[in-house]
Amino acid sequence: MEQVKETSLYQNPVVLQRADPWVYKHTDGYYYFTASVPEYDRIEIRRSETLDDLQAAEPKAIWRKRESGELSSHIWAPELHFIAGKWYVYFAAARTGANGEGLFDHRMYVLECAAADPFTGLWEEKGQIKTDWESFSLDSTTFEHNGIRYLVWAQQDPAIPGNSNLYIAPMVNPWTIQGPQILLSKPEYDWETIGFLVNEGPAVLKRNGRIFLTYSASATDYNYCMGILSMSDTEDPLNPQAWAKSPTPVFGTNEESRTFGPGHNSFTVSEDGEEDLIVYHARNYRKIVGDPLYDPNRHTRIQRFHWNTDGTPNFGTPVADSR
Repeated sequence: MEQVKETSLYQNPVVLQRADPWVYKHTDGYYYFTASVPEYDRIEIRRSETLDDLQAAEPKAIWRKRESGELSSHIWAPELHFIAGKWYVYFAAARTGANGEGLFDHRMYVLECAAADPFTGLWEEKGQIKTDWESFSLDSTTFEHNGIRYLVWAQQDPAIPGNSNLYIAPMVNPWTIQGPQILLSKPEYDWETIGFLVNEGPAVLKRNGRIFLTYSASATDYNYCMGILSMSDTEDPLNPQAWAKSPTPVFGTNEESRTFGPGHNSFTVSEDGEEDLIVYHARNYRKIVGDPLYDPNRHTRIQRFHWNTDGTPNFGTPVADSR
């Protein structure tokens, strides 16, 4: 892969203490932002006309966890999508207590808002996304290709060792898949199996006649890193043989810039539309006391990336903090 040393267009971290960041640039010119909050108890959105202003933008809580039972614990990784004139949030929630015992009992859920303004409109629970198994599942994302909408997500297969693999399925509406689900990737390389066997946090990027699917792997400490799958956009996304998986990570810890455990990314573009941007979280220190999931300092970062001569993305290395 061609070597790129990036300097950031933005003041990083862009948003403090927000993990699993999702940025969407809407047709109204605003950047819409959501992410996991350290308390894991609600879903917030915020917006601003520039990415550097997201930190100061006023967050709006559009949904809060239930007191008990289903949807009551560990609210993770919301994504905000605009589909056929409506707003949707995809997220994961556990159905057991908030004291740690339900940490890996997540399922995937969807919220819908039919109003033009998601800050003032009502949000309706559309329920759980049902898959082939009732098992740990999270990090659902969606994309459209050739008139078909697809869901990609991470889930634990009871027959496969490990925490989560990546799956894809077509959708009949924004909260329902049409099975069977197709396995795209499971943790198999050394860098995907440090601490935990994890493939999670998928994000889709379509460019240069190809579909790219980034994902995150290993434990959520400094070992966390990103891998990538890719396929020709003339192939069928439901054909697992169409996807090629990189045997090496494409984005990881940078000791020089003191950026540790980058991952769970999304993609957007610069304000002028000229630069491709990767949005991700990372810490600025290596050593963590206690469970990494309860360390709140996975800050949101944004930097541009480039394209190799073969048409593949080159994410370079994570940049240093600039504020």
